[in-house]
Amino acid sequence: MDWLERIAKLRQWTRSGTRAPHKPLLLLYALGRFQEDADGDLQYTAVEQDLQRLLTEYGPPNKTTPAYPFHHLVSDGVWEVRTDRGPGSPGSGVRDLRETGATGRLAPDLRAALRREPQLLASIARLLLDLHFPPSLHSELCEAVGLELEPAETEQLSTARRQRDPRMRELVLTAYEYRCAFCGYDGRIGAVPVGLEAAHVRWWAFGGPDDIENGLCLCSLHHKLFDKGVLGVGDGDRILVSQRFVGHSAAAREHVIALAGRPLVGPQPGARPVAAAHRDWHTRQVFHGEPRPATTA
Repeated sequence: MDWLERIAKLRQWTRSGTRAPHKPLLLLYALGRFQEDADGDLQYTAVEQDLQRLLTEYGPPNKTTPAYPFHHLVSDGVWEVRTDRGPGSPGSGVRDLRETGATGRLAPDLRAALRREPQLLASIARLLLDLHFPPSLHSELCEAVGLELEPAETEQLSTARRQRDPRMRELVLTAYEYRCAFCGYDGRIGAVPVGLEAAHVRWWAFGGPDDIENGLCLCSLHHKLFDKGVLGVGDGDRILVSQRFVGHSAAAREHVIALAGRPLVGPQPGARPVAAAHRDWHTRQVFHGEPRPATTA
């Protein structure tokens, strides 16, 4: 049985690039727990809060519940659920899962394969991360679900599927004249830019192309916050800052909150700005909450 092929074909609700990472997040969490205790079960009531935090932090902006993947992942053949009544899930209702003492764990054949092939766990984790999340979140997500992968494994997370265009970074950084589009940071060591990255607006994992119209030159801080949904790009290429972001320090106010309503820096004349379709996808699928009102100078 090709477990990687099965993982790659998880059945998920999707429409027009809608993110639905519920099952991948549960699987990553289960892999982390398997790594810690290969014989342990995950009782729904014991892991519900952990799974809810993962969905809130790394899922789409719309409200969701961990009961959905806990029940529906069974249909993919990689997960099983038992209750006080015996094998089988009672359904996707939170109350049913709680009151029947539902517990879940990786399917028996998958657990056996993971024991036989220790490297399979890292391969599955790489595939899930690559298919559903941007590279800037991979290491953080591994830590959040308790997965311990070798540094070489986490560095290769973004290469499991279709090949990225190696020219993307240089094209985007050149278009924005090696300045962060949010804050204008343009640090260099000699002639080499440092702390500047090419960010995909529509995530590569969701069909985002490797071209300038889907890219922003961002400093490392703002790239991470952009992929976490703290920052976004609104109408008129104005910067959005989520009301959910809280920071009381002068640094948080200056480097994040004060960006609300500011225009993007660049790109240079002749370079194509971010396409509205990619910008709108990010606002719908990644940006969290409502934007803060523009700050006054």
